[in-house]
Amino acid sequence: MDFAFSSDQQLLKNAARSFLDEHAKPATVRLLWDDARGESESLWKDMAQLGWLGLSLDEAYGGAGLAMVESAIVLDEIGRAALPTPYWPTVLAATAIADAGTDAQKKRWLPAVATGDARATIAFLDGDLDWSPDATATRAEKSSEGWRLSGAKRWVPWAHVANVLLVPARTAEGITLFLVDPAAAGLALAPVQGMDFGTRWVHVTLDNVRAAETLGAPGSAAPLLQLLMRRGAVGAAAEMLGAARRCLDMAVGYAKVREQFGQPIGSFQAIRHKCSEMLLEVENSHAAVYYAAWALDARADDADVAASVAKAYVGDAARKVCGEAIQVHGGIGFTWEYDLHLYFKRAKALETMYGDGDYHRELITRMVSGV
Repeated sequence: MDFAFSSDQQLLKNAARSFLDEHAKPATVRLLWDDARGESESLWKDMAQLGWLGLSLDEAYGGAGLAMVESAIVLDEIGRAALPTPYWPTVLAATAIADAGTDAQKKRWLPAVATGDARATIAFLDGDLDWSPDATATRAEKSSEGWRLSGAKRWVPWAHVANVLLVPARTAEGITLFLVDPAAAGLALAPVQGMDFGTRWVHVTLDNVRAAETLGAPGSAAPLLQLLMRRGAVGAAAEMLGAARRCLDMAVGYAKVREQFGQPIGSFQAIRHKCSEMLLEVENSHAAVYYAAWALDARADDADVAASVAKAYVGDAARKVCGEAIQVHGGIGFTWEYDLHLYFKRAKALETMYGDGDYHRELITRMVSGV
């Protein structure tokens, strides 16, 4: 494959970089950390007008008909800005509706997502924090009034701003995905504070919650959830890549201007080697992310392995690069006032999303060995 972006993809990347540099400065990110919702409605609408929310949706629903590579480009830039936004949970949920929804469900939700009028998220995790669909513990029973869901979903990103929750639950037919109204009776949302103040997490409790609609046939959700996990993992890896890029740029820039013993610290061998190793990790991460995104788009035979490789490798690499950038800066790198921790915390939070490195290395082992 050709790792170079097409002219349209490069234009998308340049436009995203320009927009975020202007509208998502670190000062803006810090203000959103203190906001009750944690996001900017005006920025959300701007992202919709730029076409980001509908990148992967069909043109019939107001989208651009593009694919995972283009989403990764935008996420790369969002990670570089550490922008607090429900962008990826919403886009991922929209692709699930596009893949498995009825015509009515698609018409109800996809144009609303594309125009910025709806947000969505997927409640993958139950109490034991296992990302495998087989670990789903939330249960749903069918009654004369529809389905009733009971259980607990943990660490659901941006559930407090979502207009619809996609909730996997165990039914008599198997694992089933439900469209659930966050305002439904018996559903409780409890915000949870994580390391990264820019990503909002919510514990969701369901006590006999009524769900009128399933997404796809009852019992058919496991393969779709596995696909969503792979997409989610590659998207999270792209965002971590962006955070690592930003930290590398900051470290190199600081090494050029900070002087010790009358010369820039970038002239010292130890700092030069550290920066070169950071660059190596960033370049390898770039290759892993965009190959995995391409493989998902092309439905390549190794797409599953590539997605897990990207998530496992970039999770480790981003943590290392962001941490080493702090070391290059010395004492100032640890301070609240300096911006490095915005990107370090974002990368660290995303490291566990859609499966951490250990989870994906185990998947790789199983896929390669055939066990």
